[in-house]
Amino acid sequence: MASTMRQSRDSNWADGLRGIASLLVVTAHITRSLAPAILSPAMSESSPPFVLQLPFLRILFIGRPSVAIFAILSGYVNALKPIKQTRAGHIDYALSGIAKSAFRRTGRFIIPAILATTLSWLVCQFGGYGLAQKVESAWIRDTSPSPSSSFAGAFFDLFNNLISTWTDGGNEYDRIQWTLCYLLRGSMLVYLTIVATAYVQPRYRMLIYGVLYIYYWKMSDAVIGINIYAGMLLAELSFDPDVQSHVTDHPHIHSFLSTSLIFLGAFTLSYPEENPEWARWSASLLHFGYHIFPEGAEFARYYPALGSEILIFGIFFNPTAKRLLSTSTLCWFGKMSFAVYLLHAPLIRTLLTWMLYGGSSQPSSPGKDKDGVDIPPGWIPLTSPWLLFFTLPLFYFLLYRVAQLWTAYVDPWCARATNWVEEKVFRDDSRLEKTVLLA
Repeated sequence: MASTMRQSRDSNWADGLRGIASLLVVTAHITRSLAPAILSPAMSESSPPFVLQLPFLRILFIGRPSVAIFAILSGYVNALKPIKQTRAGHIDYALSGIAKSAFRRTGRFIIPAILATTLSWLVCQFGGYGLAQKVESAWIRDTSPSPSSSFAGAFFDLFNNLISTWTDGGNEYDRIQWTLCYLLRGSMLVYLTIVATAYVQPRYRMLIYGVLYIYYWKMSDAVIGINIYAGMLLAELSFDPDVQSHVTDHPHIHSFLSTSLIFLGAFTLSYPEENPEWARWSASLLHFGYHIFPEGAEFARYYPALGSEILIFGIFFNPTAKRLLSTSTLCWFGKMSFAVYLLHAPLIRTLLTWMLYGGSSQPSSPGKDKDGVDIPPGWIPLTSPWLLFFTLPLFYFLLYRVAQLWTAYVDPWCARATNWVEEKVFRDDSRLEKTVLLA
């Protein structure tokens, strides 16, 4: 028990970092909705950058590094316990735990996602996204589905989207759920790798992680593959006595190196999603990428992944950074992270949209074109830019309040449902052991 509590405390920094990442996902989607120009490194090819477009500061408004961070932390956290058990020689316990963890992980991913999609589906069918389909924000419009054409068709659409969420990441009722199937696959990749290498010596197991990292790098899997194995390597280093003793014996060297990694990682993951050639710093990264990334690779995926890995390795070897991330406030944000991820997009398309655009009316049609066809009316504009100073803080407060209620009431129910199914389908190990002893 004491060992479990110590391991939990040692990984608290991961909860804090996950909380920051989920908050930045929300900020990134609001930025896409209201200020998409920030995604570029400058306002135009010939104009200077806006201050929020500069490296480091722009991290607050881009979401792709957060996806990479989720994947890295998934590899790290899911691998911690089984790696510790295999290193201690308790391989049977590790394999047994992996079997149950794989089952629980699946249930605790899928059941909440089903509930969140169903809620968004209900909002859609009752016209809750009607305003969102008419506003001037392209991201809000493009992610707001229309009601189904018939009663039966609505249920058919719901069923299709519940399935496609876990097959190809497609979900018309909540498109940001595309990451869930990849994160779940990543968790299974962790468990499969540990099962396959349970009897391998730790130093060679780390070598295997390195080989698999290179494999997924060459396969252009910058969303899950390379991030998962970076996280697993981090988990392995957590229990490596040589590494830990070197960190303890040379604190100043590791402090300098880890701080340098944090800044290098933050700069790297600042790579703009759009128009990288518009600024000198991002153009340099663009040209450098042609030398290190596979042919045809999506740089806007690789750089956030690579930068997040460098950043997290820097944090891991920096006691001050880990201590700051382990504060109770950031751990609370980490506890809310999954609920925030599931709920924020529907709330942006409803609550925030009503708050920002509800006071405006849709412009009337300007008339007919030269062929006599009615020109569609324009998009509904923002009621007032000054509303942002009031509505955004209120929206974040309400979002986290709803997430807190979800975490307090819905998540425990999902966990109980998963545990109930587990009790029904898993063998009773204690009864099996007694049978063996009696035999």
